[in-house]
Amino acid sequence: MIDFLGIEFTDAGDDFLVATMPIAQHTYNPARILHGGALMALAETVGSALSYLHIDRELQDVRGLEINGNHVKSASKGIAIACAKLIHKGRNTHVSEIKISDQDGKLLNISRMTNMIVTKNA
Repeated sequence: MIDFLGIEFTDAGDDFLVATMPIAQHTYNPARILHGGALMALAETVGSALSYLHIDRELQDVRGLEINGNHVKSASKGIAIACAKLIHKGRNTHVSEIKISDQDGKLLNISRMTNMIVTKNA
């Protein structure tokens, strides 16, 4: 999905992760605007990846529990830029807020994702 949608990670910090996705033919809906499902896939990708940055990947793994999003503006060209911020980092759950904007900074989608942190089986 990441490769198909053209998602690229571009920046990271202690509590955030940024990724981009092109707004183009392969991310359009039938009306030739950015598909809401593509936006949610971008949100889930960056929200999950942010949790991976905050676990011991040898002993733990991440599982998505819940994601919700509000589409607030449409777009038909350019790039979508997702910034996930960790708003809760618990022992068993992480909650992230993901804001997706266009290249002009206009908000396209705001989402919240909850991830469960699980112990890997030996």
